[in-house]
Amino acid sequence: MAIGLLAAEGVRGLTHRAVDRAAGLPQGSTSYYFRTRQALLQAAVERLAEHTAAEVAALRRRLQASAGGREGLVEAVAWLVGQWLTTSRDRQLARYELSLEATRRPELREVLAANRAHLRALATGLLDASGIPDAGVWAGDLIAYADGLLLDRLFTQDPGAAVPDLRPKIRALLATVGER
Repeated sequence: MAIGLLAAEGVRGLTHRAVDRAAGLPQGSTSYYFRTRQALLQAAVERLAEHTAAEVAALRRRLQASAGGREGLVEAVAWLVGQWLTTSRDRQLARYELSLEATRRPELREVLAANRAHLRALATGLLDASGIPDAGVWAGDLIAYADGLLLDRLFTQDPGAAVPDLRPKIRALLATVGER
């Protein structure tokens, strides 16, 4: 419920009462489990991290089932960004809301930074498994690029629109790997 509220109404719309209403619970139910607003926000961040871990696991399975190498990675990353633009669009909007809020809340920033470090480690492993040299150096760039594509599409694309083919853009990025 909290993630849906964040996506629909932003951080200001995420309150204990709003979660209770959205979940059809008696008033005060959410505050019993999450005593403070910070606890509610942190729980949303943690839940988003669980979803991201599941999506990255699915990406790994797709990569293992593919031909591998850079082209397999292109297909897998394009699939994941496509998922983030469609089935998990609300989660991505909530993540951006929480990321902006974290610039003002150090305790949230710490949780998001830990999640980002975990994602970077996963991206490093994926790049390394795909034969990309200096995978650790490129992992941050791949994440930043995917984030940029995602943010641009979330702002400019209608929610129900078909996802454009992202493979050429991702392929172009991966073609530059190792040229620094």
